[in-house]
Amino acid sequence: MARNRKDRDSWGSFTDKGIYDWSSEEEEPDGKARPVQVLVVKDDHSFELDEVALGRILLSEEVRDREVVAISVAGAFRKGKSFLMDFMLRYMYNQASEDWLGDAEDPLTGFSWRGGSERETTGIQIWSEVFLVDKPDGTKVAVLLMDTQGTFDSQSTLRDSATVFALSTMISSMQVYNISQNIQEDDLQHLQLFTEYGRLAMEETFLKPFQSMIFLVRDWSFPYEFSYGQEGGMKFLEKRLKISENQHEELQNVRKHIHSCFTNISCFLMPHPGLKVATNPNFDGRLREIDPEFTNHLRVLVPRLLSPCNLDVKEINGSNITCRGLLEYFKAYIKIYQGEELPHPKSMLQATAEANNLAAVAAAKDLYSKKMEEVSGGDRPFLAPSELQARHGEIRQEALAVFRGVKKMGGEEFSRRYLQQLETEVDELFVQYIKHNDSKNIFHAARTPATLFVVIFAMYVAAGITGFVGVDVIASVCNMVLGLALITLCTWAYIRYSGEYRELGAVIDQVAGALWDQGSTNEAIYKLYNAAANHRHLYNHAFPGQGAEQQEEQNRKRN
Repeated sequence: MARNRKDRDSWGSFTDKGIYDWSSEEEEPDGKARPVQVLVVKDDHSFELDEVALGRILLSEEVRDREVVAISVAGAFRKGKSFLMDFMLRYMYNQASEDWLGDAEDPLTGFSWRGGSERETTGIQIWSEVFLVDKPDGTKVAVLLMDTQGTFDSQSTLRDSATVFALSTMISSMQVYNISQNIQEDDLQHLQLFTEYGRLAMEETFLKPFQSMIFLVRDWSFPYEFSYGQEGGMKFLEKRLKISENQHEELQNVRKHIHSCFTNISCFLMPHPGLKVATNPNFDGRLREIDPEFTNHLRVLVPRLLSPCNLDVKEINGSNITCRGLLEYFKAYIKIYQGEELPHPKSMLQATAEANNLAAVAAAKDLYSKKMEEVSGGDRPFLAPSELQARHGEIRQEALAVFRGVKKMGGEEFSRRYLQQLETEVDELFVQYIKHNDSKNIFHAARTPATLFVVIFAMYVAAGITGFVGVDVIASVCNMVLGLALITLCTWAYIRYSGEYRELGAVIDQVAGALWDQGSTNEAIYKLYNAAANHRHLYNHAFPGQGAEQQEEQNRKRN
């Protein structure tokens, strides 16, 4: 559903832009890329993941098997996160150009942004277009941009803020921690709360749970102490995160937490964008109204985050993650935030292990499906059932080997049930391939009419014989079965011709298939003959005259 409203940056004022809510039920209305709400925070402070919308982004054919780079911006609300994200979008669309910032008169568009004291972004939004970038080593990676709800606004609980920040950090390969003016102790303590999950998970896995964190200090007012940019930022960060003997134990623990949870930590100091941005009610993001010093450092910051040589692929437990795998982690992580209380940090490890194993199952199933398609899928000709069974066994073992070869968290005991799940799902897929292969067999297609013809013929012969010998009751039953089989055959032919009443046709095929596969028709006739031979005395008792005459005739033939 499209809707228009006035938006602006946290420093600026409102601008008319088309903002869209892209729900899971609808495609992009005009084919243009836009922010997509994938994590929704409801009024009752519960969380819902829009799996359909997220899957539409991550499972598109171009990117689903590509290794993913996820860039997220998080921090306090009303500090210009979405404003920064839109410059990052501008870089991704124009990175081939040195002047990627564009014309000074172009308004800033992309993620929704506005000024004022009320929050704008809620939950987590992802840009609907995933960017494919060639890294210097020749690999092509998928770049995903995420915008998050600001922490600690007046409508969010501590659990809301912690959940959104922690989830974006768990999913991203680069987390931009957006801070205003200075890195204060409460900023570090809030970060400690979110990374507590990672600290305990690290004790279980002996690996740092998160990858890269960059402290982006906005509106830095002390360039005479530490200069703008990365060099001054790293010196400032080193001072802020330094651990000394005379520090209180609580302060030391905060810094140890942060160091132990991230593989790489850096800092960048940004100047203020100018008073026009902060006070002009008509500011719409045009570069001419932004302080030149801010745009100069923006030209350094954004390529520092997004240039091909600086992109880090998302890793979990030492393994690179694809877009398909990231979707599984998203779904697994959100499960631990469904309750009323913040989950115990160990739950994140369990969810990570679950997603890790599910991603391994998905990769193994994908291998099995691809190879079985080459054997009997699509327009491949009919394959002998024994050969299909043999190929299934070989490919099944390959799929299991792929699962076992993936580095998985949780230990062997935890992974065993996912191995069993994989075996079950592969066997279920094989049943489908058997049916698909049988449908290519012309004799299989004629199974139902052939079976019905056999039944009709058998009943016709049986009715004639029993009528001849005078057993009218059995003859009537045989004629009734014959008529029913004939009606069934005509009904089946009409269903096949018209395509109507397919459920009834499936029932007829199943019954006929069971008779064909088990040889029940021949067995029934054979059993009927044996029953007649074994219980002939009952017939003689019922018809003594005919029985005596038949006995005499047999004796004469024997003599």
